[in-house]
Amino acid sequence: MTSQDFKSFSDLLKVRLKQELPGKEAQIQMAPRPIDERRFRENPNRPPRLGGVMILLYPDENQIHIPLMKRPEYDGAHSGQISFPGGKLEEVDSDLVETALRETHEEIGVPRDEIEVIGSLSELFIIASNFKVLPTVGLLKQRPVFKPDPIEVADVLTMSLDSLHDKSIRKVKEMHFPPYTIFSPYFEVRGEIVWGATAMMLSELAFVLSDVKASLR
Repeated sequence: MTSQDFKSFSDLLKVRLKQELPGKEAQIQMAPRPIDERRFRENPNRPPRLGGVMILLYPDENQIHIPLMKRPEYDGAHSGQISFPGGKLEEVDSDLVETALRETHEEIGVPRDEIEVIGSLSELFIIASNFKVLPTVGLLKQRPVFKPDPIEVADVLTMSLDSLHDKSIRKVKEMHFPPYTIFSPYFEVRGEIVWGATAMMLSELAFVLSDVKASLR
């Protein structure tokens, strides 16, 4: 992929992100079954904490890639899961975009001044941890040198944007959370299961990218 190709793609994506987003319509495609509408509703008696994640796009080997990170095993709702770099809003952050930039630097070592923020996807409420998360979309001009935090990150995985439309990596896994059993759609990335909120955000990104690809034709 030439720098001009990446710029053309980036310019179209910027425009698309300023338009109405598919939101729940896209997110629900990768939501666990049976669909529980409560996962999209906040509890007014228990205001959610706010968080920001970074969907970082960069060109490499004629494709555009996204980094994901595997969290270490710990006693918490997201132990061992695959996610975007990100975390909760801190007092030092002026907004959730700043949260995403700060966490991306802290967790995978990408300097914030190298990232061009071009917009965001729809906020997503995560019922398991009572977080409302804003996915910020950022660009890098070239593949970064990842420097994962040894405490917060077990591994950095990458996936290409093209693979978001590859039906062979979209699968469903039966999961047991006694007394409940769910059937969760997921993306298989390098043998890892990308499900839940991260998969739902990737699903919306795939919808948006379909519009961008149509514009490029």
